[in-house]
Amino acid sequence: MSLFETVNIIGYTLYFGFAVLLLWLSRIPRTNAGAGCWGVAIFLGFCARLALSFSGSLFTINAAEHLYAFFISLEKCFLLLGAFRFFSLPHYTRPYLILVALIMLWLTSSWLAEFSRLLFSVGVGLFNAAALLFFAVIAYRERNTIPHKVMLWVAIICACFALHWLTYPVLRFTDTWLAPGFLLGTAMAVLLYLSLISAVLLQFQKRLQDAEIYALDLAYHDPLTGLNNKRYMTTLFDQALILATRPHQMLAVIYIDLDNFKPINDTAGHTVGDEVLKIIAKRLVDNTRSTDICARIGGDEFVVIATQLENAEHANQIASKILQQCCSPVEIGHSNYQLGASIGVSIYPTHSNDLHQLLQLADTAMYEVKKNGKSGFQVLGN
Repeated sequence: MSLFETVNIIGYTLYFGFAVLLLWLSRIPRTNAGAGCWGVAIFLGFCARLALSFSGSLFTINAAEHLYAFFISLEKCFLLLGAFRFFSLPHYTRPYLILVALIMLWLTSSWLAEFSRLLFSVGVGLFNAAALLFFAVIAYRERNTIPHKVMLWVAIICACFALHWLTYPVLRFTDTWLAPGFLLGTAMAVLLYLSLISAVLLQFQKRLQDAEIYALDLAYHDPLTGLNNKRYMTTLFDQALILATRPHQMLAVIYIDLDNFKPINDTAGHTVGDEVLKIIAKRLVDNTRSTDICARIGGDEFVVIATQLENAEHANQIASKILQQCCSPVEIGHSNYQLGASIGVSIYPTHSNDLHQLLQLADTAMYEVKKNGKSGFQVLGN
């Protein structure tokens, strides 16, 4: 067995394995459509190499060479089509398909009209080099869409592969360069498709990570206001306690119940009511510190956990500031809506060491405010 035959067998065996892997990946739901095109592309590369292996037995040398050129050019067509789909570049597809049709027509005509081998080889080499160079440009432009610089490597490999394809006429007419040339081409193709498989897997990993982040966001955040929900507030409180155990550090649990929200919701509608809640939530975030915890725990009920307080008076200042923001008119469209807030405050560790009990105590203080006419705040025990 000659070196060329050995290289060819290794080549089409690897190509077939890559084709199976990419086509299998493309069957996974919501996998980028580019993976399927690249699977078809490497399968066409496998067919091209298989045609060469039957040269002189099943096919004449001339027929095998034309079949190889036909399949390998189609491979580059699907390679680029996969890039258009992978990077969502549909505007390239139609003009490119017209070009592909012209190339296929040229290949067919060259076979039927029996063009000279040199002219045929130059045409095949130029087309494959141009396709790979175009892919290199796309991969370089989109290099930041996939992590770990995979697309940068794809661009470099494609550029080198394009230069290699420019030597195709020399490869076909120089016996000493035939086996080394195909060996180099096989190595570059293997590197290219390994990089593309990595890109597909990295994008799949990113999709899973994004889905996980979205699921966690739904689990721990209020979907309307974006604030923490009660479940996540408990987790954050445990972290805040670590800071509160430092000397002279306190926490304040501030329980906020909006006044006059129900009439707005009933008369102006739930859409306006939702906008009111979002504005109040933003005011809470804008008027508390980054170390404080803001959460929505009910329809019109919010909790702020003020951390790293030096004394109880600091809690009074924060509660007063929150009350002022809740009592300021809320403008939606061309209408102003007047709210108020009944606010109860409990202090850690003065009143309790447990969040659940601190919430109950702050809730009790809040109801004292409601009994006394609403729109005010009260620290438990004051």
